Amino acid sequence: MKKTLMTAGFATTLMSGMAAVPPGQPLSANPLLQPSRLLYAAPDFSKITSADYQPALEEGIRQQRAEIARIVNNPQKPTFANTILAYEKSGLLLDRTSSIFFGLTGAHKTPEIAATQKAIMPQLTDLENEISFNQKLFQRVKYVYDHEHDKLQGEDRKLLEEVYKGFVRSGALLSPANKARMEAINKRISALQQEWGNMLPEATNNAVVWVNSQDELAGLSEADIAQCRKDAESRGGKAPFCIVIVNTTQQPILANLDNRDLRRRVYEASIHRADGTGKYNTFPIVTEIARLRAEKATLMGYPNYAAYSLEKTIAKTPENVYDFLKKLIAEYQPKAQAETQAIEAYARKTMGPDFKLQPYDRFYYSAKMKKEQFSFSENDVKPYFNIDSVLINGVFYAAQRAYGLTFRPRTDIPTYHPDVKVYEVFDKDGRSMALFYTDYFRRPTKRGGAWMSSFAKQSRLRGQQPVIYNVCNSAKAPEGQPTLLTWDEVSTMFHEFGHALHGLLSNCNYNTLSGTAVARDFVEMPSQFNESFATIPEIFNHYARHTVTGAPMPEDLKEKMLGSINFQPAYSLGENLAATCLDLAWHMLPADRVPAADGAAAFERSALEAVGLLDSQIPPRYSTSYFNHVFGGGYAAGYYSYLWTEVLADNVAETFARRGALRPEVGQALRDKILSRGNTVDLMKSFSDFTGLASPDASALLKARGL
Repeated sequence: MKKTLMTAGFATTLMSGMAAVPPGQPLSANPLLQPSRLLYAAPDFSKITSADYQPALEEGIRQQRAEIARIVNNPQKPTFANTILAYEKSGLLLDRTSSIFFGLTGAHKTPEIAATQKAIMPQLTDLENEISFNQKLFQRVKYVYDHEHDKLQGEDRKLLEEVYKGFVRSGALLSPANKARMEAINKRISALQQEWGNMLPEATNNAVVWVNSQDELAGLSEADIAQCRKDAESRGGKAPFCIVIVNTTQQPILANLDNRDLRRRVYEASIHRADGTGKYNTFPIVTEIARLRAEKATLMGYPNYAAYSLEKTIAKTPENVYDFLKKLIAEYQPKAQAETQAIEAYARKTMGPDFKLQPYDRFYYSAKMKKEQFSFSENDVKPYFNIDSVLINGVFYAAQRAYGLTFRPRTDIPTYHPDVKVYEVFDKDGRSMALFYTDYFRRPTKRGGAWMSSFAKQSRLRGQQPVIYNVCNSAKAPEGQPTLLTWDEVSTMFHEFGHALHGLLSNCNYNTLSGTAVARDFVEMPSQFNESFATIPEIFNHYARHTVTGAPMPEDLKEKMLGSINFQPAYSLGENLAATCLDLAWHMLPADRVPAADGAAAFERSALEAVGLLDSQIPPRYSTSYFNHVFGGGYAAGYYSYLWTEVLADNVAETFARRGALRPEVGQALRDKILSRGNTVDLMKSFSDFTGLASPDASALLKARGL
C-alpha cells in the first residue's frame, strides 16, 4: 500500500530530534505548499528554510486525511476510478514534501532537520496506521479487487494488486484486537528506528581515532594525511589528526597504516562503535525490534519475520534463500581458509615464524602481497581517478553510449549544500527528460554509506518527470586540490548511478509502480550491473586519465590494476555472506527466543558458527550493533538480495558482452524490458526475455568474482 513514511534511498535510516516552528508564520508563506516553479518542480532550496518542513508535512497529513475521508464517504459503488485511482492520487503534498525532507535527513541532517524529524515521525506513523487499519477504506479496495481484477489489464491491474495486497500485509484482515496490537507494534518500531538513527551516526562519529603524531600515520599518502588533519579540525581538534570510521567493519585505511597498534585501535573502534563497551549501545534497540518483528509475523500467521517479509520477493521463502547461500558457502569456505593462510605466511616472511595474523593486519599484508604480485599500489592509480572525470567521462559517458543520454550542468537550480551539483538529462532525441543531483563528499551532517533516491518519482498520471539524486561519502580534497578516488569508490559511483538510471528511465503511469519500486531482491540488479561498465575498455580509457597531465593510464598499469580486482576474492564474498546470514538468523527467531540485549553478541557468534562463517579473519561486513540496512533501513530479512541480484546482474552483463556491450540496440532492449518498466511487469519474465535464460545462472557470480 502507499507508504506515508518516505525513505531516503536504499538502506535508509529514520532519525530523530525536537522541532520549533516560528510562531504566527502563515501557511501561505510556506514555499513547500505550492509546486516549485523550477524545471520538473525541483525543490527550490533558495526559498525553503528548515522551519518550513514541519508545517508543510503537517498540512500534507491533514490533506491526505481529508482525501481518504472523501474516498471512504463516497456514496457510489466502489470502482477502480473512485477508489484505487483516487487513492493513488491522494497525498500528493505529503509525498512531495516527504521526499524533500527525508532526502535531507540522510544527506544534510542539521540540528533543525533532526528536530523536525523527531516531532513529525509520530504523526506520520499515526497516519500510516490510520490508513492501514481503515476498515471502510479496505472494504472498498476489496470490493474492487473482487469485482474488477479480472477485467483490468496492464498497469491498472498491477496497481490494484499492489494496493490490495499492501492492505492485507499491513493487517487489514486481522481481528480488532490484533489490529490494535499491530498498530502499537508499528508505533514502537518507528520510535525505535528513530532512536537507532539518532544513536548510530553519533556512535560512528564518536568512534574516530585521534592521532597525536604524523609519524604514527606512516604509510599513508600526503593526501590521506592531509585528510586526517582536515577531519581532526572539523571534529574539534582534540589531536592534530584523526581517522574517521566508515560504516563497514573493515576500514580501507588499514591497508596502508604501518603502525600496527594504530591499526588495532582503528579496527577495534570500528567493531565496538555501538556494542555497549562505551557510551553507545544499540543492542537494546536491536533485540526489541527483532522481538516486535517476530510478534508482527505471528499476528499475520507466519512462523517468523523472514517468512513474512520474503513472501513478497522473488525468493519467496527463507528456505529458498538458504539453499542459495549454502551453495555459495560450500564453494567459499576452502578458498577462504587458503586465502588467510597465504596472507599469514606472507606476513611471517618479515615478521617472523611466530607472527599471528589479526583481523586488523589482513588488509595491510594483503595490500603488500597485491603490490608485490602486481607491482602497483592504490596510490599509483588514484591520480587517474579524478572524481570529475569518473563522473563526466565515465558514468555519464557510459550512459550516453548505452542509452543515448546526455547531461548538462544546471548551475541555476539551487541545492541544499554547496557540494551538490545538478544536471539536466536529455534523451537520445534531444528531449529534456529529468534532473539528476550528485552529492559525493562526506560531512558530519551526512550519514555513512551511499544511496540513490528521488525528490520526485516519474509518473505520467501526475505529469511528473523524475528528479533523482545520488549520495556518496568520499573524502573531499583540500581547497584547490583534485579529489582522487579509490577503485572501490569508482565502483560505488557506477553502482549508485545504476539505481539512478532505474529512476531516470522510468516510464510508468503510476507513482506507486514507477522507478525502483520493485521487489527488494531485484532492485539491486540495475545498480550491480551498471558497475560492469567501469571496466569496459572504451569506458575505462575515457575516464581513467591522469589528473594533471590528462594522459590515459599506461597499459601496463591498467592491466595490473584490472587484473588485481579479483585478488584474494574470498574476503569480499565472505563478509557479505556473514552479514546476510546474521540478518536471516535474527529474523528467523520467534519472539520468545530473541535474546536479551546482553546476549546479542553471543547470539551473533552462535549464528555465524551454525553456518560455518564464524571467522575472526573475515568478520561480517556489518555486525549486529551497526547493521543499519537491517535495523535502521528497509532490508530486514533482505540483505541476501545483494548476492541474489549480483547473480542477475552478472547474467545481464554476460548478455551485454555477448551482444555487444555498447551497441545502442542492446541498451535499448534493457531499457525497454526492465529499466523503464518499474514494477509494472513480471520481473523474472523480463529478465528471461532479455537474457534468454529460463532461470538465473548462479555460477556467473563465482566466475565474476574470480572464485
